[in-house]
Amino acid sequence: MIGGGAVKVTRSSLMRLSRRLDQVERGAALLEKKRDALVMQLFASVRPTIDARRRIEQQAALAYRALVDALAASGRSDLAALAWPSHDQRIGLLDHATAAGATEPARFAAPPTLVRGAAARALVPGQFDPAAEKAARAFERLLETVLATAPEEFAVRRLGRALAHAVRQVNVLEQRVAVDLARQFVHVRRTLDEREREEAVRLRRIAARPRR
Repeated sequence: MIGGGAVKVTRSSLMRLSRRLDQVERGAALLEKKRDALVMQLFASVRPTIDARRRIEQQAALAYRALVDALAASGRSDLAALAWPSHDQRIGLLDHATAAGATEPARFAAPPTLVRGAAARALVPGQFDPAAEKAARAFERLLETVLATAPEEFAVRRLGRALAHAVRQVNVLEQRVAVDLARQFVHVRRTLDEREREEAVRLRRIAARPRR
């Protein structure tokens, strides 16, 4: 089927199928180049992302170890009191479309700084065990690390989605569209060749008849 109807067995249909098949093959070749470029870009971005995740895991281990020490030293109720008042943090992003560019991940307007000192926590010296403040600092550093690596993580995930989309497009063109067009092309060509052979046989028979 082509264009939603049966293919007409004509020379013009054969030429049209040939052009369409050539367009599909060239389109698939371009998509394959795009796919290969995305693969290279993804591989180049994976290593920094793996290192960033490793840093997050290491900082998370330190933070939860500090939390266990703080719970052992101060108890849950004192740690809950230390968490008040809550601290709202606003982080500005650059304009993704103009400043960062359409192909770049969103970037922070300024590096996020979340680790606070004792004055910012409104703590009275000696009021809490030092393990509590150590745990708070560890979790703030953990959040800083997560936010700092978020743009690269987002870029890798977007590359992965783009790569999957390109692979699906190549598969559809090569395994469905091109195969269907090639099948139609062969059918039309064989039918036309058969008609030509039949016409040649008919003409030879007419030419072999004795003239009256």
